[in-house]
Amino acid sequence: MRETEAVADARRYMEICNGCRYCEGFCAVFPAMELRREFAAADLSYLANLCHNCMGCFYACQYAPPHEFGVNVPRAFSLVRAESYEQYAWPAPLARAFQRNGVVVSLVAAASIALVLILVTALQSPEALYAAHPVLPGAFYAVIPLWIMQVLGLVTFLFALLALAMGGANFWRDTGAERVGAGAVLRALWDVLSLRNLGGGGHGCNDRDERFSMTRRWLHHAMFYGFFLCFAATCTGFVYHAFLGWHAPYPLLSAPVVLGTVGGVLLIVGTVGLFAMKLIGDPAPAARRLLGADVALLMLLALTSLTGLVLLALRGTGAMGIALAVHLGFILALFLLLPYSKMVHGVYRSLALLRNAAERRGVPENP
Repeated sequence: MRETEAVADARRYMEICNGCRYCEGFCAVFPAMELRREFAAADLSYLANLCHNCMGCFYACQYAPPHEFGVNVPRAFSLVRAESYEQYAWPAPLARAFQRNGVVVSLVAAASIALVLILVTALQSPEALYAAHPVLPGAFYAVIPLWIMQVLGLVTFLFALLALAMGGANFWRDTGAERVGAGAVLRALWDVLSLRNLGGGGHGCNDRDERFSMTRRWLHHAMFYGFFLCFAATCTGFVYHAFLGWHAPYPLLSAPVVLGTVGGVLLIVGTVGLFAMKLIGDPAPAARRLLGADVALLMLLALTSLTGLVLLALRGTGAMGIALAVHLGFILALFLLLPYSKMVHGVYRSLALLRNAAERRGVPENP
């Protein structure tokens, strides 16, 4: 992690916080901070990605603005996190996508939809795109050939996995993390799945002001589990197609459709709810210049889910072909942007929680 103005600010705040320690029970960051006397840039990258931005420390801090110390840990850590996403990204030339992420998301989404439509019109007759297809196995492939779906989906998804893995490895190596045991893995897995640290010190986050609320945690749960239900629907559909010989579209009560529908609804609830919270939240502890990137990702996730639900509703009609192409375009854009959007925080935060679990297991209990 390079030395930057945001890193310098975060270091100054951590040195003040380490002397004060009023917030030590608020979240995982402050106990991890207390294990250190000096804060290298890599340590601050680790602490920033361990932070879940509950903002409780900002409203509790006696040194927050307008105090002359001006301690604003949530804002500083948000900026350090954003810089870590860019510095750990792989391949490095694409890291610049983080700098204007809102614009990049919009352009890639539009280009992906256009690419799918161009491929469809080049390889299929116009009648295939605009005709009403009966809801029978293989109807989707009459609009978009199966091999196009497979090539686009597989190539972009594998690239996203590789880029995320390389970025995560860069983070793990830079922060000096070592091997961890099974106990630490299980502890970190529970912290990830339960989103425990979005509960702040136990009362919730300060979503809008100094009042505590669990709203942000529940919305993150909806988005988190909605995303994985949609992924489970895709995996189930792959099993149906590859091993059972059953071809999409599937019946309404089949596992892929039920998982995808529930997941899509949860994703829309989570993303739209978090978007609304960003608009009404207190700007003081927030890094407002990052708002565009956050909103662009939330809208991309919401539109990916919404177009999937629209496709479900319109299959069997003349609008199914366009709905399918647009939905596939959004999925393609999502895969391409996974390593270069705020979605990477899921990887880095999980690794930070893993390191934190290992550190906690290595600290002896107080007698």
